[in-house]
Amino acid sequence: MLQAPSIQLGLHGLIYDNKTESMRTINILERMNVYQEVFLGVLYRIFHIKTFLEPVYFYIYTLFGLQAVYVAALYVTSWLLSGTWLSGVLAAFWYITNRIDTTRVEFTIPLRENWALPFFAVQVAAITFLLRPHLRPLHERLTLLAVFISTFLFSLAWQFNQFMLLIQALVLFTLDCLDLLPKGKVTWIYMIQVASLLLVCLLQFFNSMIVGSLLVSFNLSTLLARKLQNNLKTGGLFARLGKLFLHVLLVLCLTFLVNKFIKRVLNLESDEHIFKFLKAKFGFGAKRDFDANLYLCEEAFGLLPFDTFSRLSGTLVFYSYLLVLFVMAITAAAVAVHNLSGSANIKSMDKPQKCTMLLKPGAAYNLVHTILFGLLALSTMRMKYLWTSHICVFAASGLCSSDMWGMILRLVHLYTPQRVSVIRYLTPILILLYLCYKFWPGMMAELSELREFYDPDTVELMNWIKSNTPKKAVIAGSMQLLAGVKLCTGRILTNHPHYEDKSLRERTKEVYQIYARRSPEDIHQILRSFGTDFVILEDSICYERRHSRGCRLRDLLDLANGHTMDGPGGNDPDLKPSPYPRFCEEIKRNLPSYTMYFAKVFQNKTFHVYKLTRHKKTP
Repeated sequence: MLQAPSIQLGLHGLIYDNKTESMRTINILERMNVYQEVFLGVLYRIFHIKTFLEPVYFYIYTLFGLQAVYVAALYVTSWLLSGTWLSGVLAAFWYITNRIDTTRVEFTIPLRENWALPFFAVQVAAITFLLRPHLRPLHERLTLLAVFISTFLFSLAWQFNQFMLLIQALVLFTLDCLDLLPKGKVTWIYMIQVASLLLVCLLQFFNSMIVGSLLVSFNLSTLLARKLQNNLKTGGLFARLGKLFLHVLLVLCLTFLVNKFIKRVLNLESDEHIFKFLKAKFGFGAKRDFDANLYLCEEAFGLLPFDTFSRLSGTLVFYSYLLVLFVMAITAAAVAVHNLSGSANIKSMDKPQKCTMLLKPGAAYNLVHTILFGLLALSTMRMKYLWTSHICVFAASGLCSSDMWGMILRLVHLYTPQRVSVIRYLTPILILLYLCYKFWPGMMAELSELREFYDPDTVELMNWIKSNTPKKAVIAGSMQLLAGVKLCTGRILTNHPHYEDKSLRERTKEVYQIYARRSPEDIHQILRSFGTDFVILEDSICYERRHSRGCRLRDLLDLANGHTMDGPGGNDPDLKPSPYPRFCEEIKRNLPSYTMYFAKVFQNKTFHVYKLTRHKKTP
């Protein structure tokens, strides 16, 4: 956007991009969530920011400023739940002191989640406010607008938006079934979610993956099932439970049928890798599927490491969270059973404290929110950042809640309003003093450090590519390395890390055969079919030690190709030895059968670059 002669030509270059993937013209705005960078590019040009700030710093400062919005949203949510600003301060302090587990912005700045999660936090704060009873009509309309804008911006910024919003929809569905939320407000949120996704779909040039998402199917099915079952919440406890079971079954069946119908009509296969990964993760999928195993073998998609809890416990947030979660869960269960029993409505009781402690809708929403997102984080480590930030909010709001401390003191027969007031304010103050004493010196020391990127082998490679290859050269290699090649040199790539496109996934698997046991003729033919001029081999992949046997990239390729894996250990009986040696190892011997197709043009301790010959040479 900054290098184009005009904003219009910059947009045209993104919509008709033939400088990223070889032999293909792609629409960047359709394929990737980059509208935020487009917006920054327009701002940078319109307001002539280049006169006082370089583009990279404008980008970094914008993202760091967005993190301030994130912390402010957490502050507001905790304040709304507890009724005191002290809760917000504690939530913000916990977020900062646990930043290793609450954010990745300080070491991987341009991640899509760093753009999206602040808007998601704003949306949760807006929903928490929306669920407050007795809102004025004007306040309710303004809050719905805030929910819509934040949901839309969150969806626009992150390709995983549909899965996060689906979990949120499950939260709303659960609470609606248990009669813990106002039905009308839940309907509005369902509609806002669908409208936001459809608007994003429109901006992304009718990206079919969005229309075919489970969220759209689920929300439509929920609204339809609600119309078909008007008398769901009538009768006694067992009658309601039976109707509830049928209602859930109807919604799930409708969701499945609607989603299958949409995908069949649109011929949608872009998101199949995600479902293959989920099935394989729980032991139902193909054990040798390359795409599924590529995810399963990455630490980020594994189970949440146990040391996460020890770090969170060091700041007292996890212990506080467990206490609040236990008390709130017991309360929610009691209120849900009371609602399902068919008794008189809790809200109409003269003295609710004599029965069950009232669970406010906002507190109920955040309770189930933290439970479901916690389960997601436990199963997939990469998603922990959605949960850990909410841990800070939920724990702080509970510790500062007069309702929670009131119930605890009643159980031990020590309740007085004065004791509740003292405990709800004294507890967070003592924790804040502890956090300042333990972590403040270390945080100040970290802020005084200056760190520098140091990877001389990669820098040498990038400088060589810029100086010794044509600007229209097509380069093949691993996804992660080629992303850096594109950023640093602008060269055309065979593949890159955008794994939400089926044809690109298939192309990546083919290019990765350079690390499999294939003949030089096969590799040359594969690479030339994608217009490759140069191929980069990485010793860190060819001789990988980071993963255990069975999870190295060369193992995944061997399994997908039906070949036995190398190294100590057994193999399945149906796997057969490959007739060829491993390409990335054998090519370094400079044998005639390889040099006739590939000529080494660059080498350092980490990388080996080979130029492909266009025609077969005579040995």
